[in-house]
Amino acid sequence: MKNSTQKRALALCRASIIAALYVALTYLAMLFGLDKGAIQIRFSEALCILPVFFPEAIGGLYVGCLLANLLTGAAALDIALGPIATLVGALGAYLLGMLMRKKNIKNFFFKCTVPLPTIIANTIIVPFVIYICYTPASEQSLAAIPFFALTVFIGELISAGILGVALLGAIEKKQKYLK
Repeated sequence: MKNSTQKRALALCRASIIAALYVALTYLAMLFGLDKGAIQIRFSEALCILPVFFPEAIGGLYVGCLLANLLTGAAALDIALGPIATLVGALGAYLLGMLMRKKNIKNFFFKCTVPLPTIIANTIIVPFVIYICYTPASEQSLAAIPFFALTVFIGELISAGILGVALLGAIEKKQKYLK
């Protein structure tokens, strides 16, 4: 059995790896040009299901998003609010994971709810960041915010929803073979 120092070290290493993966996957999406256009796909958002398995993923995801936004030249408000949206989503995934374990829920459709906190948090927060930071003043109109919300929702549905649920299933399958 591992002692508490070993457990803390393992958790810190895991959080660091998750943060590094988040940054690397963000750059990969940029390499394919998926970070441009109305609907943006960030592969890194699929990682937001990891708190179901590892509580330390919450901090790793926050730091990863913060670093990704800093390193990719995001606006200051995006650097501040983007990681908060990721943090809210990660906390929601963690709570859903706790509920699944407590109630012994193995239902696939319930597992599909794990990315919802990430999708919702980003759909609420990011459109305002896009409007304030990335929309030229000459084109700003409050009517654009619902459009931005829709495009963020679609991007998150693909990134966190579809890719995240696929990752969740792959990790669960791998865990079954490891037991």
